[in-house]
Amino acid sequence: MTMYATVDSPLGELLLVGEKATGTDGPVALASLSLPGQKGAAVVQDGWVHAPEAFAGIAAQLREYFEGRLTRFDVVYADGLGTDFQRRVWAALDTVPYGETVSYGQIAERIGTPGAGVRAVGTAIGRNPLLVVRPCHRVIGADGALRGYAGGLERKEQLLGLEGALAVR
Repeated sequence: MTMYATVDSPLGELLLVGEKATGTDGPVALASLSLPGQKGAAVVQDGWVHAPEAFAGIAAQLREYFEGRLTRFDVVYADGLGTDFQRRVWAALDTVPYGETVSYGQIAERIGTPGAGVRAVGTAIGRNPLLVVRPCHRVIGADGALRGYAGGLERKEQLLGLEGALAVR
């Protein structure tokens, strides 16, 4: 069953979408976290169940993150998201610590696809369905410049400023 909830944040209203296996008491598995106006953002579909209580734990973590009190998320991700390559890239994103940045080339090296693989890494990062909790905002250009972010460069800058990885203008 697909469930959703919205959470207010400094970035705007976040849409959380997840799955919970019928008859389980475990946490909801997060399939998407999107921002208003985001390229490729999830849109609530007919048949989805509005279930804010199912996302209470994730919502609490997001509030703590935006208050500067949480540096690492503990979230169950939905199975089957992305291709094998995308999952390798996304797993590498999960290793980038709070308050630090890496380049697209460094992510490509971490997964064993340097050189021409950088463009493919950038594409996979751009398809990350779990903004904020999977820290694609921590990936910047080799020259230190902010490069694409599905939620917009202003939000990327805001997140990096929150984490102390970038001076907010």
